[in-house]
Amino acid sequence: MVAIGHSDLDIFPLTLGGNTFGWTSDEAESFEILDAFTAGGGNFVDTADSYSAFADGNSGGESETIIGNWTRARRNRDEVVIATKVSRHPEFRGLAPDNIRAAADASLARLQTDHIDVYYAHYDDDETPLVESLAAFDELIEAGKIRYVAISNYSPARVREWLELAKEHGFARTVALQPHYNLVARHDYEGVLQTLAVENELAVFPYFALAAGFLTGKYRTREDLAGKQRERLTSGYFSDAGLDVVQGLREIAESRSAEISTVALAWLLARPGITAPIASASRISQLPALLDAPALALTSQEVEKLTVLSDAVA
Repeated sequence: MVAIGHSDLDIFPLTLGGNTFGWTSDEAESFEILDAFTAGGGNFVDTADSYSAFADGNSGGESETIIGNWTRARRNRDEVVIATKVSRHPEFRGLAPDNIRAAADASLARLQTDHIDVYYAHYDDDETPLVESLAAFDELIEAGKIRYVAISNYSPARVREWLELAKEHGFARTVALQPHYNLVARHDYEGVLQTLAVENELAVFPYFALAAGFLTGKYRTREDLAGKQRERLTSGYFSDAGLDVVQGLREIAESRSAEISTVALAWLLARPGITAPIASASRISQLPALLDAPALALTSQEVEKLTVLSDAVA
């Protein structure tokens, strides 16, 4: 188990992404995945109030609703750590204080709980003074509606500003960052953001840890992806250099009798500052490879091989 930054929350070092719930997984399938995840030692589930408004026929909140129904059915709310996010739900866009408060209440109702363990600012809102957003999050902590606040998709400059404002005004410290980071998308995290995370004891939870399925090895050509539900998300990762990374993953996986996705997640876990990559599953059969990642310690030579291959990705 690992701690979420400087918080008192301890989690299994693999986060289950809830973006598939109500999208590529219906409620029954989502319950199976959540059951298997917790049976395998997992306890941290990541979602957002906007999941999955991006899917045809959905309006947002579907993932939270399924997770809430599951914790109620299993009576296990105190055994799992739940993170959700605010700013992208169609009815609650942005980070104005009133919107944060209303969105939090809506999330709590869907999750059927009296508190959110980790509440993320999903995306920056440059139309609202940052100090006002921080004050609203702090009010929610004081009210017991959220335990900790965290940051997703913020530039290094804005993360630094957030940290400085929190210190200046005595607001609760943020505990985590959630950047876009994987073997074929390294620029957002590596460098300044990575340094900020390490220096400020922030947990780091990379999303799209498997590049929307590209780093599982199941898509070898664009034609393999055509017509799939993840086509829009995954197609941007395709390149010759990216396919070379997948081949490197395949070679290591074969030599270690592991799955390609397990190796890709193990590489992330070997990077500075990384706490628990976020990976989602649409089917229960995909879970074992994800849960195996924390136990797979790559050699320095294996890490270097993948890093060099990854360096060639534009």
